[in-house]
Amino acid sequence: MISPALTSAIDDFLIQRRALAGNAENTIEAYRRDLTGFLSFITLHKGEALGLQPLSAIGVSDMRAWMARERGAGIGARSLARKLSAVKSFFRWLSDREGFDATAVLSVRAPRFQRKLPRPLAEPAAREVLNMVEMQSDTPWVAARDVAVVTLLYGCGLRISEALGLDRRSAPLGESLRIVGKGGKERLVPVLPAARDAVDDYLGLAPFGPEPDQPLFRGVRGGRLSARQVQKVMQATRMQLGLPASATPHALRHSFATHLLNAGGDLRAIQELLGHASLGTTQTYTAVDSARLMDVYNRAHPKA
Repeated sequence: MISPALTSAIDDFLIQRRALAGNAENTIEAYRRDLTGFLSFITLHKGEALGLQPLSAIGVSDMRAWMARERGAGIGARSLARKLSAVKSFFRWLSDREGFDATAVLSVRAPRFQRKLPRPLAEPAAREVLNMVEMQSDTPWVAARDVAVVTLLYGCGLRISEALGLDRRSAPLGESLRIVGKGGKERLVPVLPAARDAVDDYLGLAPFGPEPDQPLFRGVRGGRLSARQVQKVMQATRMQLGLPASATPHALRHSFATHLLNAGGDLRAIQELLGHASLGTTQTYTAVDSARLMDVYNRAHPKA
């Protein structure tokens, strides 16, 4: 059983993460689950109630036992690396506060994993998606809504949660749109005329009033449109177009970034448009571009 003092320490750590690191609420809850799961395992592994003091005695063998248990439970290398990162962050913070040596925990290496590259759509496929989406509903305002959503995803590089989180006060759209992204970070994104027109078309047909605090994109019952509904529309669209399962709403955001990069866009500017905290995250799109170039090279080069 985890002691009240340790539970309080976890709460204090998460408060600091929320305040200083600007982590989103979903990230905070993931940290809590990962830490609670780790400490529960250590409690059983040690065979005694776990408080603050015993944490300083956790050794490399304890860490390896936990990681082996996680892998045996089917946890993948990427997920385990994330869990280990949460544990290390907590121990780094706690050791500074309590004054103990956390080297045994901090020295454990994360499992290696192949970092997944974004899977964007080709430009013609992205245009076909925009044209086909409106065919998924016989209700004119619903069809116009779906077009407006996917146009924002592809034309502005929004996350689906960002697009669906917009309220009616955001419309009519101007030349730029203020987006609150992960961790409450704000950014301004340019809005293409096509996106403005798509949202205007939707609002002209939607059977809802202009109350500013209501959702911009609504479901058929009037509530905020769910991500699941957009995913279903994209699923039907990609099946009709013969596109792979990777053609998801989030792939439209990947496509936005990749197509900008292919057209000569500056990596730092794309980072700002996407709202990435780290340039390293944005640099994955250069790997996509390099992979595309190598594919062209391998198919087109006149081999001897």
